[in-house]
Amino acid sequence: MREKLIFDISRKGRKGYSLSGNKFPELPLESILPSKFLRTTPAELPEVSESEVVRHFVRLSNLNYHVDKNMYPLGSCTMKYNPKINDYTCDLPGFSALHPLQPGATTQGALQLMYELAEMLREIAGMAAVTLQPAAGAHGELTGILLIKKYHESIGSKRHKLLVVDSAHGTNPASAALAGYEIVSVKGNADGRTDLDDLRSKLDGDVAALMLTNPNTIGLFEKEIQLISKMVHDNGSLLYMDGANMNALLGIARPGDMGFDVMHYNLHKTFAAPHGGGGPGSGPVGVSEKLLPFLPVPVIVKEGTTYKLSYDLPESIGRMMNFYGNFSVLVRAYTYIRMLGPDGLRRVSENAIINANYLLSLLLERYDLPYPKTVLHEFCLSGDRQKKASGVKTLDIAKRLLDYGFHAPTIYFPLIVSEALMIEPTETESKETLDVFAQALLAIADEAANNPALVLSAPVTTPVKRLDDAMASRQLNICCSL
Repeated sequence: MREKLIFDISRKGRKGYSLSGNKFPELPLESILPSKFLRTTPAELPEVSESEVVRHFVRLSNLNYHVDKNMYPLGSCTMKYNPKINDYTCDLPGFSALHPLQPGATTQGALQLMYELAEMLREIAGMAAVTLQPAAGAHGELTGILLIKKYHESIGSKRHKLLVVDSAHGTNPASAALAGYEIVSVKGNADGRTDLDDLRSKLDGDVAALMLTNPNTIGLFEKEIQLISKMVHDNGSLLYMDGANMNALLGIARPGDMGFDVMHYNLHKTFAAPHGGGGPGSGPVGVSEKLLPFLPVPVIVKEGTTYKLSYDLPESIGRMMNFYGNFSVLVRAYTYIRMLGPDGLRRVSENAIINANYLLSLLLERYDLPYPKTVLHEFCLSGDRQKKASGVKTLDIAKRLLDYGFHAPTIYFPLIVSEALMIEPTETESKETLDVFAQALLAIADEAANNPALVLSAPVTTPVKRLDDAMASRQLNICCSL
């Protein structure tokens, strides 16, 4: 049993502390805490039973929404399946007790895991190499764009534009601007995919790269991806893929085979690590052969049976994060991939596609679908019908869903869809859960038609009612008394 610190801070005399067994001399408490922080009177704590304490915290947990409570139908950035085995492997002492400054001889297991994870991700996406450093998807975008910038500098090119399709995630233009690029928007066509004529008109000698999400944010695969790749490369530009939607492609198609030069993965979405409330995340970046010299350092290399960190990349863009990546997320992703194997990963994508199309089929009659195509992992409905008929907007529908016990889907994104409801059921939700979710949305459609005042006043059952969004954005106060 570990020795515990023993404190005696009674009012009659502060003896200080010692380790059990009296192996070390007692030290005065004032040597640990300044006197001004020490109590002179007992703390005024409530006298409650253990049962009351447990009930208090269980009650608080029930007020929170979490993936163990119900599904997250968020499109694009879904908090998805979090296998408990991932937490077990993360907590293994050989991983959880590591310090990043330990000598390599004592961290061989961790280095091997990262090396093998990078190799698996490389194979899954068909890339030449992968860096695990970036801590999130947007951080991966910035890393990839800096790699593109370094490549053009290495060949004496001073290109200053990045093309971004109008259905892109908002982080795409933000990351490009952060890297110093001028952003040029490329339009989508009537089918919801990239408008090739508009792309062709904007490809010139100043374009460093095209940023593309495939499948895109309305769940459609770019059917002309090989032609797009040829157009971009013939222009001397590079092709970047936002890999947020890779859970639609696993084992089916590889971005590297499509011609992408650089892409980021969202391990916290595609490979089942918990993601919500801002983290943790992980956004590894895969690159083609031409970008290998510019990868962030250190890279993990294998020499014989030994793994080591190498800084021998003189043209590297440098370090993108302290140490070597968000290690706990890497362990979770490694566990998930090793458990599933190649066939299991393909089933992930097949189930994601089946679930999305099944759920869409249940909702089609009551909600508009601006781009009526067979989708992959997600789809984007519109609340225009409800807004025009009764004044019930997408925001109202989202608020009413809370009364039915569901987290709202992504709304008002992508911008190319009016009154957008962007829904991704993910690969792990059961048919029964999808049926109940669909019934809730259908019931809300009925309410919008027959009792719009109810929907407009939603939510009505939650502890906190509808907030003043405009005031909240100007006078943010995250403290709330229930």
